[in-house]
Amino acid sequence: MRPTPPKPMQRRKGLLLPMALLSLLSLSVIGSIHAQAPSPRHEFRGVWIATVDNIDWPSRKGLPVDSQKAEFVRLLDLYRSLGMNAVVMQIRPSADAFYPSQYEPWSEWLTGTQGRPPSPYYDPLAFMVEESHKRGIEFHAWLNPYRAVFNTKTSSVAPTHVSRVHPEWFLDYGGKRYFDPGHPEAQAFVTKVVSDIVERYDVDAIHFDDYFYPYRVTGKEFPDTSTYRRFHRGLPIDAWRRSNVDSIILSLNRAIKSVRPGCRFGISPFGVWRNRDRDERGSDTRAGQTNYDDLYADILLWLKEGWIDYVAPQLYWEFGHPNAPFEVLLDWWSRNSHGKPCYIGLGYYKAGGKGAWGDRTQLPRQLEAIRNTPNIDGAIYFSGKTFLKNPLGWNDSLRNHYHSVPALVAPAPTAPAAMLPSPVLADIRLSDRNRVSFNVNAPDGSSDRLRKVAVYAVTNPQEGVKGARLLAVSPYSRSVPFTIDCPEDAGAVRLLVTYVDADNRESPLDGEGTPKMRLSKSTQGSWELR
Repeated sequence: MRPTPPKPMQRRKGLLLPMALLSLLSLSVIGSIHAQAPSPRHEFRGVWIATVDNIDWPSRKGLPVDSQKAEFVRLLDLYRSLGMNAVVMQIRPSADAFYPSQYEPWSEWLTGTQGRPPSPYYDPLAFMVEESHKRGIEFHAWLNPYRAVFNTKTSSVAPTHVSRVHPEWFLDYGGKRYFDPGHPEAQAFVTKVVSDIVERYDVDAIHFDDYFYPYRVTGKEFPDTSTYRRFHRGLPIDAWRRSNVDSIILSLNRAIKSVRPGCRFGISPFGVWRNRDRDERGSDTRAGQTNYDDLYADILLWLKEGWIDYVAPQLYWEFGHPNAPFEVLLDWWSRNSHGKPCYIGLGYYKAGGKGAWGDRTQLPRQLEAIRNTPNIDGAIYFSGKTFLKNPLGWNDSLRNHYHSVPALVAPAPTAPAAMLPSPVLADIRLSDRNRVSFNVNAPDGSSDRLRKVAVYAVTNPQEGVKGARLLAVSPYSRSVPFTIDCPEDAGAVRLLVTYVDADNRESPLDGEGTPKMRLSKSTQGSWELR
C-alpha cells in the first residue's frame, strides 16, 4: 500500500545538484578495474516517482513549464549519479494524464486545473521518456488502474473526465471515486488507455501499483452489489471480484503485446499475497489486509500464467516486524515468483524514522539480503524525493558501495535472441597515469533500437569471459568516449565492449566480432597496448 503522504516538507529550490556532479555526467564515462565492491552484472535499480498529490514531481501544481523540466532533469541526474538504471514514473494517477490523451484530461497535479494543458505547450511524457533514455535509464509508465477521483470533495474534475461522461461506470468509496472493476465497459476503457500509451510512446514497461479493489474502509462494504447482480456469472462475490481483476490483467497483457511485444507489463502489489492462516501457500505473516482476500488480486495466478512480466512487491517493513517481517516476505516471494523477475519495493521514505528505521544498518542489510536471495533481481525505492535528503547517508552507501559498479537490467526470459552489430574501437590511447582512453563508434546501418554501450574487464585468463566484470555503462550514441583506470593488482587485462538494445538484449560478450583490447604491464610497471 502506498503510504499516506506526510505533510509537505520545505523543498530544496530547484532540486540543485553540485556543479561538480553535473560536470562529471557530461564528460566521458570513467571506469576503474580495481577497488570495486561485489556487484551483480544484472540488477534492476529503480525509483518510483509519484505525481499524485505532487508527492515527488512536479513540486507543486501549476509549476512553470521550464521549472517542471528542470526539476525532472535534476532528479534524473541525481538518480544516475546513484547508479539507478530505471524510473517508474506515475503518468496517470486518477484517470487523468501527464500527456495529451484523447481519452482523459490533463492532470490537475501538472497544471493546477484538470483539463488545462501546459503553457507553453509540451508533451511531458515524450520529454520524460527522451530524457531518461538519454541517460541510459529505463522508463516504466506507472498507471493507477481504477482510481478516478482522488478526493470527491476537493479534486478538480474536468467536464470531459470519464466519470462525468459515463457516471454509470463508477462507484464512490472512502471519499474517492473508482472505476467499477466488475463493469465490462470500464475494463475496456482502461485497456484502450493503456494501448494508446504503448502505441504512441517508447516506454519500456507499463506498471500498475497495488490499488485494484480498494483497501477496505472499516465498517463499509464496497458498493458493487448492483453490478454483481448484473454480471455475477453464477460466481460467489469474492470469486467474481477476483475474476474481474484477472480479466483486466489478461486483457492488458494481450493489448500491450499486440502493439509492442518487447514492452513489459509489471505489477507492484501489496507485500502480502495471503497469510498462512488462510492458505497453506501463504506467508507466515499476520497482515490486516492482503492482495487475495481484500484487494481481490491473485498475483500468483498472473505470474504462473505469464500474464505479467515482472512483480515488484512492496516490502516496506523492517527485519523482525511483528506482523510482516522483511526477511520472511523476501524468502516467500523468492519461492513464489514463478520464474519471473522479482524486484523488491523498499520503503526508503521511512529512513531516519523511529525505531528500526532510525538504524543506519537497516537498508544495507536489506540490500545484502536481496543480493543473497535466489530469484530476486533488484529493488525499487519509494519514493523519489527522499533521495534529495540523503537520509542516514544512504545515498552515499549506494553511490560508493552498493551501486559503485553499474548494472544492466536483465532481458526478459522470453526475449528472442538479438542480432546486434559489433561496436568499433577508435582513438585508443594510454596516458602516463595508467589510464586507457578510447571511443566506441557505431558501424554504418546500426539499429535505432540500441540503448547502451557496456565495457567489461577480464583479469584472470583462466576464467575467461565467465569472470568478466562490468566496468562502465553509457547511453548509446554514434560515438561514446570511455576512460578506464588500469588495475594496480594485475599484470594483464582484456577489455570487451558490447551493445545493449531497448529489450535489454546484449551483443555477444566474446563473439567473433566483439571488440577486444589487450593491455599488459611492463617490467617497469607501466601499461602497454598489445
